[in-house]
Amino acid sequence: MRLKYLISMFLSLAILFVNGQSPNFSTSARLIFGTHKERTASMGVGDIDKDGDIDVLAANGRHWPGQNRIFFNNGNGIFTVSMELGNEMETSYSTELADFDNDGDLDVAVGNDMAPNFIFTNDGTGTFTKGSGFGKRYDHTRNIVTADLDNDGDIDILITNRSSENEICLNDGKGNFSKTIGFGSSEDSTIDVEVADMDGDGDNDLILANRDEQQNFVYLNDGNLKFSEKIPYGSGSDNTRSVAIADMNKDGFLDIIAANIGEPNVVYFGSEKLDFSRKAVFDGSSNRSYAIATGDLDQDGTVDVVIGNSREPNTVFLNKENGTKWERVQLSEREFNTYDVIISDLNGDGKLDIIESNSDEVNLYYFNRFKPKFP
Repeated sequence: MRLKYLISMFLSLAILFVNGQSPNFSTSARLIFGTHKERTASMGVGDIDKDGDIDVLAANGRHWPGQNRIFFNNGNGIFTVSMELGNEMETSYSTELADFDNDGDLDVAVGNDMAPNFIFTNDGTGTFTKGSGFGKRYDHTRNIVTADLDNDGDIDILITNRSSENEICLNDGKGNFSKTIGFGSSEDSTIDVEVADMDGDGDNDLILANRDEQQNFVYLNDGNLKFSEKIPYGSGSDNTRSVAIADMNKDGFLDIIAANIGEPNVVYFGSEKLDFSRKAVFDGSSNRSYAIATGDLDQDGTVDVVIGNSREPNTVFLNKENGTKWERVQLSEREFNTYDVIISDLNGDGKLDIIESNSDEVNLYYFNRFKPKFP
């Protein structure tokens, strides 16, 4: 009876993962990160153990303590070994991989909801030791982003805090973050931020995504980490959950791609004027879009978009005419709560694959089977 049950369960999983898939992106019951159904809010990717392939770190918990986990790639895009990150369970919302202590390997930053944020330092083999904290101890952290904000050669951390001031935590070069400055408004409901040189002056600017029908802004850097000049984008009453930055129409100016909750998803085109008034809807649905990622998925030289939705199927939008015409590709018929999507070449075939971070479901990934049609 037990054998029959196991066979039946396996067949059910196989049907679940095959049914309704796109011919260009495939997953299966094997292409998952463990069997845990945790409250995963984000993932980080990078070569953690320095063996030449992409490993994955899952941030679990959200508002409830969960166990963060590392999954090691066997070189073929299959994750056959995993380990826990740290001994404690935390309310983790976001994680990023970067070399914070400048020793040549990838360390981990974990951002938690109403619990301290911490760095975990890598010994070079993928074994981690809990290190310094960063940011306020008990804030509503929703996302962290890494970039060299002060141009001193090390990696800093940006924290978005819903309903409280956002933070830039400056690295001393050794992975310590004792100096913190604020950005945005203390009343912002910021969920996501991207870093890019939007005005072409050589320093990094900040692009904020705000929820709760608040105005979205681009904050311009004056070169000294002061962001007093800001440029609005969007309707002024959007519920924006995630943003990405890319040159969608190949005109030399960076565009803003916004994933919104309960309203269409939009590209706001950059220009010399920096007003972001020209826009194009690439996803006219009113889905609860929680996550966005960009990259050339069909290898045609243009930037495509992946959207992760809550309780709706996740979708790919292929850029066909420089950001003005799109081909919609549904990844599957599954309707998970996807909090994050990442694109990365997991199996080393030169094509970008798609990773889903799902809350209360398995985290899965899709191999890119796209066969580009060249003229």
